[in-house]
Amino acid sequence: MIMPPTSIDRFGIEPPAEGRPAPARASGWSHWVPIRTLAERHRPLILDHLLKMDAEDRHLRFGVTTSDDQIRRYVASIDFEHDEVFGIFDRRLRLIAVAHLAYPPPRDPADKRPIVVEFGVTVLPEARGKGYGNRLFQHSILHARNRGVHALFIHALTENAAMLKIAAKAGATLEYDGPDAEAWLKLPSDTVRTHLDETLRSGAAELNYRAKVQAGRLRRVFSRWLG
Repeated sequence: MIMPPTSIDRFGIEPPAEGRPAPARASGWSHWVPIRTLAERHRPLILDHLLKMDAEDRHLRFGVTTSDDQIRRYVASIDFEHDEVFGIFDRRLRLIAVAHLAYPPPRDPADKRPIVVEFGVTVLPEARGKGYGNRLFQHSILHARNRGVHALFIHALTENAAMLKIAAKAGATLEYDGPDAEAWLKLPSDTVRTHLDETLRSGAAELNYRAKVQAGRLRRVFSRWLG
């Protein structure tokens, strides 16, 4: 196998200059977590996931007090043709973590301004402490790079320490204004390796999901048989 030049890492990113933080990059395959792209048919699962969040979690995610009706309107407004939504399912196919990449409105191809997308994430309480939020952030970085996005933007409350820690760990620039914080993460351009990595991860996640579906069917069959 031909190895890349020593000046380029395995994700096609040049090493940073002395004293500067390394640019954000997708994480390796160690401790891989299957992350699946969600579509229109998953809208009810996303709604069920968000409605399980208590008042404090909703406040951290959306920055304001959020009612059930507001959650329903938010989920109904997700444009799966334009935005990107990713999810992590447990072995019983419960949606335990969701990330939303909100893209700006379509623009003229001649418009050369940087493309910036907003990142938001939620993880069910029982699934926290396992790094799922960070995994979704790294997955979003990889996905955004491969679509020509120049930067990720996060708007969070300063009390949302977990989200800000994820952003800072990836090398984002943090700005604070009273109770609000903003994180800006400049993304390197895509490479052949980032596209290959995304293809392999998406395929593996799909196979994992199908295996969970089959396992669920077998459990139901055995349950009826034993019953």
